[in-house]
Amino acid sequence: MTYYSPKGGHPAQTELTTDRAVFTESYAVLPRGTMRDIVTSQLPFWDNTRLWVIARPLSGFAETFSQYIVEVSPGGGSDKPETDPGASAVLFVVSGNLVLTVGGEKHELAPGGYAFLPPSSDWTLRNTSDELATFHFVRKAYEAVDGIDVPAAFVTNEAEVEGIEMPGTEGRWRTQRFVDPLDVRYDFHVNIVSFEPGGVIPFPETHVMEHGIYILEGKAVYLLNKDWVEVQEGDFLWLRAFCPQACYAGGPGPFRYLIYKDVNRHAKLPRLS
Repeated sequence: MTYYSPKGGHPAQTELTTDRAVFTESYAVLPRGTMRDIVTSQLPFWDNTRLWVIARPLSGFAETFSQYIVEVSPGGGSDKPETDPGASAVLFVVSGNLVLTVGGEKHELAPGGYAFLPPSSDWTLRNTSDELATFHFVRKAYEAVDGIDVPAAFVTNEAEVEGIEMPGTEGRWRTQRFVDPLDVRYDFHVNIVSFEPGGVIPFPETHVMEHGIYILEGKAVYLLNKDWVEVQEGDFLWLRAFCPQACYAGGPGPFRYLIYKDVNRHAKLPRLS
């Protein structure tokens, strides 16, 4: 499998300023060219690490999650990676190798490596190799429900998760689901969706789930609200609830993306005074 990770750097003064970057009332597009050295951040208790914050809760937009692309240099990482005990997380590795320790058990994460970490997990992450390692760090405040157990941590790899074809697509549209969609212990999913050239979402999906969509491989045209936008590997699409969406995979190779969505919980209702 192929996974795109940001290259950083800084554009030359001779390059054009205009690009495909856009922020609207219903969606945002962060092309891969926006992920430069100048917009990286640091995190408390992380060594030799930088990150691109590509989504964070915004009132009136997408409010349920944050997503980072984290680049860990050799010898870097953290023994205190999460400062919010109520946050659950998914880690997905796109380059290099990392050592994840959860509850005292070590796991080697290569590209395609996936980990789910429930709230209050005891975990550390280190790059013990001689090369950079890059991973996606998706976080959500876990919504506990009385009578429903909190799911346990688990580690897997994309290569171990079968892609399920969507009905009537002859395999041109597949989804790799890392947890059972009927398991209501989970209040968010991070999956991988794949299209073969010519594969389509043939209707404007319009639903309550928010999305973070990171293009791992290939290119396509994506319908976002009323706009058709050309996207490629390394781009990030950020969608608020009920933003219409569809896509057409133009080829010449597979089009694949990592996608977040919030699921399996009642909508929070305002309290009237």
